[in-house]
Formats: sequence, structure tokens, C-alpha cells
Amino acid sequence: MPVMNIIEAINNALHLAFERDSDVVAFGEDAGAYGGVFRATKGLQERFGADRCFDTPICEQGIAGFALGLSIYGIKPVAEIQFADYMYPAFDQIVNEIAKSRYRSGGMYPCPLVIRTPYGGGINGGHYHSQSPEAFYSHAPGLKIVVPSDPYEAKGLLLASIQDQNPVIFFEPKKIYRSAKGEVPADYYEIPLGKARVAREGTDVTVIGWGAIHHINMEAAKLAEKEGISVEVIDLRTILPWDATTVDASVQKTGRCVVVHEAPRTSGFGAELSASIHERNMTRLQAPVQRLTGWDTHYPFSFDYEYYPNPKRVLWAIRQTLEF
Repeated sequence: MPVMNIIEAINNALHLAFERDSDVVAFGEDAGAYGGVFRATKGLQERFGADRCFDTPICEQGIAGFALGLSIYGIKPVAEIQFADYMYPAFDQIVNEIAKSRYRSGGMYPCPLVIRTPYGGGINGGHYHSQSPEAFYSHAPGLKIVVPSDPYEAKGLLLASIQDQNPVIFFEPKKIYRSAKGEVPADYYEIPLGKARVAREGTDVTVIGWGAIHHINMEAAKLAEKEGISVEVIDLRTILPWDATTVDASVQKTGRCVVVHEAPRTSGFGAELSASIHERNMTRLQAPVQRLTGWDTHYPFSFDYEYYPNPKRVLWAIRQTLEF
């Protein structure tokens, strides 16, 4: 089985999707001949032609609107926004048009499109190249939001996203684009959207994260184990819809929960998770759900590792929950 990093797995998934379905197209700024800012679309134009993989003007609103138009006519666009921070100019098209397309047509027009975009910090990208805006889009009914954590997950989730009949925002953790490596099947496979993964079983506390943060949580679980604490780690995979069944089962087993994300704390998606977990599991919880997040400030250009949740901070949150 070949070993890939996340970028290679995404590129492999796109090549397989293009082979399998002639309606799949990819486009974005530098997505054509250059192969994308991080090379995720490398080789697609050369192999499948400029009609199916091409460059666009520097206009994120136009990229999103164009993707919507194509999807209404039965094409399956995979649009690339170079950084998640650049999605804000396209916010109206994504939230006000794409998210509502199926609803406003009474289901007559599905909206099978994917917007791929790298998100998150940890690369000294500063406040315009490090944001984690998943919470903004989780407030828009009609969208699906997916965040893979390793190469195997990235390939299977992206292929499932391309075949989904709803619009999917596919956030890619650029901090671990090339550092996260693993065995990835060469053949086509899909990982169902909306299904979380219990990556490590434990009995004392549940820790939930997604994307690059999942690896921080796994490291924290190892540190906790040295103190005799058994941590169950959940990789949420899909932010919207999120897998309440798997989360509830874990929380009811451990009685304690810590939610970790790198976006700012206030109104981050951890707030939604925390509230829902309390509502659904109040009689089974032995401590309030802890949130361990980024800070309520803009992402710093220097010392970004001071902003980013790290294993020691997660371990501190685990201790606080157990000592309640």
C-alpha cells in the first residue's frame, strides 16, 4: 500500500474522481497548469485537459458563484480557495446562494459542489493565512463541513464529498499537509460524511477535536496515560452534520468531556458542541464540558505556537475536568 502525505492523498483522490466521472471539474487561482498553490491539483490539467482543470481570475466570489452555476447544470465542480481566510469575499455566494440552492428550488436542483480550502495556523502565516472559520459556515443550513486529519481520511472524505448531492466545504489542515503521512489504498474508496471516528478508546474522559488538532489530542492522551488517566479521543471528521450518536456514547461512558479547537473560543464550534453535549447528557456528566481553544484575538504573526493549542494545554484541561 503506498505511503502518502495529505497533499498527495488529495491529489490522488482528484485524479480518481476525474477518471471515474467525466462531470467532475476543478478550478481556482493557479489551479490549472501550476497545480494549485500547494500543488493539490498537480497534473490534472496535463492529464485531463484545460476544459476540466483551469485557472480563474483572482475573485473568490466569482469562483463560488461559478461553481454554483455549474452544479445546477449537472456538473460536479471542485473549487479551490487558496486559503480559508480568502473565503470571506465569497461569503455571500456560499451562505446566501449555495447553501440555499436545494431548499429554494424545492429539491429540484441538487447542489453537488465542493469548495476545498487549506485552513489553520502553525505555519507562521499570520492573521491573513491562519484562520479557522468553520464556525461561520456551521451556522448556515444547507452546507456540509468536512475536516480530515490524515491522508487516509483526506482521500476517503474528499471522494465522498465530490459524490454528495449537497454543497461541501472541505477544510484541509495545511499545518500537517506534508508532515502527516500514512498508508493510503491506491483504489477508490469513500468515508461516509457525518460519521466520527473513535481514534483511541479510554474510560476517564472524552477529548474531541478535528483536523490538525486531532494529533495534538492524541499526544495529550499519551501524556495523560503516564499519569494514569485513560483518555478516549474522537476525531469528529464532519463538523456539519456532526455525529452526535458517537459523541453521546463516548461521553456517557466516560462522564467527562474536553472539546479542543484552534479557532477563537467565543462562538467557536466548541461552544455548540458543549451546549449540545450538556443538553443531551446532563444526567450522565460528572463535570462541565471543558473547552480548550485558540485565543480571542487575531492570529499573531510571531509566536503563533503560543496561540495554537498544544498537548500540555490539553492535558491541563483534562486535569481540570477530572478534578472538578
